[in-house]
Parts: sequence; C-alpha cells; structure tokens
Amino acid sequence: MAKIAAELLVERLIDWGVDTVFGIPGDGINGITEGLRRNQDKIHFVLVHHEEAAAFMATGYAKSTGRLGVCLATSGPGAIHLLNGLYDAKLDHVPVLAITGMQETQMLGTGYQQEVALEKLYMDVAEYNQMVYGPVQIPTLVDLAVRHALARRTVSHLTIPTDIQLADADANPYSAPAPAVIKPTAAIFLPAPGVPRPEDVTAAAEVLNAGEKVVMLVGAGALHARSEVLAVAEALASPIIKTLPGKAVIPDDHPLTIGGTGLLGTAPSMEAMEACDTLLMVGTNFPYTKYLPEVGQCKVVQIEADPVRAGNRLATDVPMIGDSKESLTALLPSLQRKDDRAFLQEAQKGMEKWRGRMAAIESIAEDPIQPQYLMRVIDRLAADDAILTSDSGTIATWAARHFDIRGDRQFYLSGNLASMAPGLPYTIANQWAHPGRQCIAFVGDGGFAMLMAEFATACRYELPIKVIVNNNAELGQIMWEQLVLGYPEFGIRFGKRLDFAPWAEACGGKGIRVDKAAEIEGAIADAFAHPGPALVDVTVNPDEPPMPGKVNYEQAKGFVKAFLAGQPRRATIASTLFRDKITEFKS
Repeated sequence: MAKIAAELLVERLIDWGVDTVFGIPGDGINGITEGLRRNQDKIHFVLVHHEEAAAFMATGYAKSTGRLGVCLATSGPGAIHLLNGLYDAKLDHVPVLAITGMQETQMLGTGYQQEVALEKLYMDVAEYNQMVYGPVQIPTLVDLAVRHALARRTVSHLTIPTDIQLADADANPYSAPAPAVIKPTAAIFLPAPGVPRPEDVTAAAEVLNAGEKVVMLVGAGALHARSEVLAVAEALASPIIKTLPGKAVIPDDHPLTIGGTGLLGTAPSMEAMEACDTLLMVGTNFPYTKYLPEVGQCKVVQIEADPVRAGNRLATDVPMIGDSKESLTALLPSLQRKDDRAFLQEAQKGMEKWRGRMAAIESIAEDPIQPQYLMRVIDRLAADDAILTSDSGTIATWAARHFDIRGDRQFYLSGNLASMAPGLPYTIANQWAHPGRQCIAFVGDGGFAMLMAEFATACRYELPIKVIVNNNAELGQIMWEQLVLGYPEFGIRFGKRLDFAPWAEACGGKGIRVDKAAEIEGAIADAFAHPGPALVDVTVNPDEPPMPGKVNYEQAKGFVKAFLAGQPRRATIASTLFRDKITEFKS
C-alpha cells in the first residue's frame, strides 16, 4: 500500500517521542486517522466523546509529564470545540500541538460545508499556526510546530486539507521558481540555557541579603525545584507562600510554608505579604495583584523564564531570567544565612493557628455534609503519590485548604483560564500517562455535568480513575461572588440534585451515592480499593461559604447588603457561618 502524506505527519510525531493523541475522528481527518491506524504499534489514539475534552486531556498530559500534549479534531465544528482546552494550555504555559482537518484545497474559499478559516480562528490561541499546502512541507512544519510549543511553552496548530492528507507522500506537483527548496530538518529540541546572568545573580543576592522580612512566592514554574526552594527559604528565614498551581512545590506540612494566597489562601500568607520588606517571586506570574504588596512597600526579586513576564504584575527591582531550579542553585551560594528568624517565627505561629482553625472545620462529621470534611477524608485515604485534579469553583477552595501535598503528590487545575470541566479529562490523561499512580478528580456537579461522557472513556480504556463529585446542585462560587458584590443570588441553583452514581454504573464503572456524613469514609475507601473506574457522588451542604483567609470591610459590607436585599436561604447561610466561627473559636 502506497504511503500517504498523512503518514509523514504521524511518523514525524513519533520521531518527536509522541506516543499518544487525544481526539475524535471525522471526515476532515480521515487521512490522518488512517496514518494513525497504520502506525498503531508505535502511537496510541485515545478516542474521546467531545473535542473540548481532547484538548483538556492534551493539556493535562502536558502538565503532569512535562512533555508535548497532542490533540486531533476534524474541520469546522470539531476544531472549534478544541479552543477552550487550548486556551487552558496557552494561559498556563504548557506545550500542546493541535492538529485539525481542512476542506480539500480546490474548495477553499467557496463556502463549502464546514469550511471555517481555522488558521484565522487560531491566530490568538496558537503561537505557531500554519496550514499545510503540500506533502513535502509536513516534516519541517511538524518540527517547527513542536519546537515552538516546547520552547515557548504554548500552543501550536497545524491544519491540513483532506486532499493533501491522502496525497502520495512524495507528491510535489508544483514547479519551484524560488531559489529555495524544503530540505530535511531534524526532530531535535534543545532548551535555552536556564542560568541567569551573573550580574543579575549578584544584584538579587544584595537585595535579598539586605531584606529583614523576606517572603517567597512560588508558582508552577518551581514545581521541579523543591529542594532549591527550601534551601533558599531556610537561608533567608523566609516563609513560603504558594500559588494554587504551585501547590505541590513543597509539602503543605513543611514548617516553612504558610499556605496559599488570594481568595483561596490563608490568613498568615496575607499577613506576611502585608508586612514583608522583600519579595522573592519564583516561577509565578500571579495575576491577583490586590494580594501582592502595595507599591513602594518592598523590594522585589523575580525569577522568571520568560523575559516578557518579568515585572508584569508589579515593578521588579531585580529580574532574573532563567529556570527556577538553576537560578536558585546559582543564587544560593551568595545568600547570607539570616540569624534573625523573628519574622518567620511569627508567620509560623500564625500558620499553626490557621491549621487549628481548618482542622476544627473539617472535623465536622455531621449532616448536611460539609465539603471541608469530604476533602479531608479524601486527603487521609489518598496515596502519598496521588495526583489530584480539581475543577474551578468552590471545590478549588476546599482542595487548596484541605488536601495536603505530601510525598510525591501532585495537584493540577485550570489556573489562569479557571475553566470549569477540566477535572475529569485531566484525570484521564494523568492516569493514561501514569498507570501506576492513583489519579483522583475532585469536581463539582456543575463542571462534571459538562463533560461527564468522558467517564465512559475511562471505562472503555479500563483506567482506574477515581471521581469524587461535590454535589451541591448550584454554581457555588458564582453565588458567593454575587453576595460579595451586594447582590442577592440569581440563576445559580439547578434545583434538583442529579444522581451521577447510576451514570457511572451504566458506563461500566462503580457508582456510589452518599447522603450522610457517616457514610463518606467507607464510600471513599471502597472507591479507592475498586480496581477500575469509580465515582462517589456526595450531596454536600450548599450553604457552606468559601470564605477568604481574611474578610475585608468591602466583602463584609457586600454580604450585609445582599442579605438586606432579600438573599434566599439567608437564615441557613447565616447559621452555617455562625457554626463555622464557633467551631473555629473553640479550636
């Protein structure tokens, strides 16, 4: 059988070490799927139920492996469906290649069925974005697309007309009048050097050595630099604050960490930010600038891989452009160990009180079920190398505060896009990439319902994922955001709670419904022990607020205004708040 041009694409992906493609077939990519079929001993095609899920899976795969994620969709609507997951990859800076089909070349521009100008549609999401015009281009364009994605940690896109996919692999029907021809390129990528300039290291050390109240803010860019982060923090007597995407940088029980910051953060982290005179930012482009120090309050040193992002959130006195691990390694010998540990010790005392408050709330094993209690049970029973993924919403708050990083645990969510629904697709991709590890999705009923068909994908491939649904029959985070603005809730409750356990059973997995707090521990243990996919649907208290670490005046005023304006269920919300505060006080 003669080789078709689409095989050049698949073979080049294999040359780059790609072993998995997530997607859905369609008439716009029949040539590419045939290329995958012919090479199925070397590369896997994972069939999903929705292209958005395919893009989320590619993104989750890239996040948990550090490798290129690849997704495939047909022309027109299939390619459009990829976009949300691709924006997740773009905004969280992970390498993903999207491959799409296109109408045959003779029909382009005629308004043919499903004709969408994908190279224009993808202009914002993809840094490298190219249509293939002939078979001879394919290896070189794949090389460029992959290198762009890896080097810039972003999205690349190739779209290929159907007739070119099916053309002979060596077809080149056009004359070449230009003084150039496509010559073979190599499937090789070498990352840029990660050590910052020596003069920047020296300047950074001078600022940090002069600081008396140093705080470190670490993000996803430091996930591979745990020992270096700890060594620098120990030298600087610096409490470590973690962004949520950077939650797994260091263990949550380490004496140097004081938790996260922002709306989902801790009180001691906010207090440390307010009091610091020096801030060391490592591998983070933290967007919530209200939770960063005030202008003029402190000196700032930032370690950032991308020079465009250095100084993006606040003025940086010393930007260090480089890899977090290599930069901290270069910086450490120039740091003077601080003998005065008073600032760190004060932060540690605050964190001890915070942990006591959280322990009190998460120990409420009564009905209605508290989501904090549910999350802590998951934490206690999960393996020390578990990979937890979370959707966006109140569940991210419970995961941030009540699931601890210990051992080799990892944690992922849609950080900057903050999309609903990636929790399940991420977990499928994580389990595919890490077959020996426990992979858990902690999701809300709203996000799960969006892409719940993918539980059938997990069952089809016998992936033993565990899905815990925090079922409150509402869009909880939106409700609290409305209240903070002083508006009574509107349009956020679904009414009837869906029962997802029968769906899990219908797909071929294990489904458990939990309505009583006394049943939670047994149900989670049963799901974790089940050898295949398992889902636990837990009906939680819909009136439990994801309160910020410190409530400011404007937030409190908004709550009062919303209550006075007729907030529904205000009595139960108030009683829940009152109970939580009494419980914290007793702790």
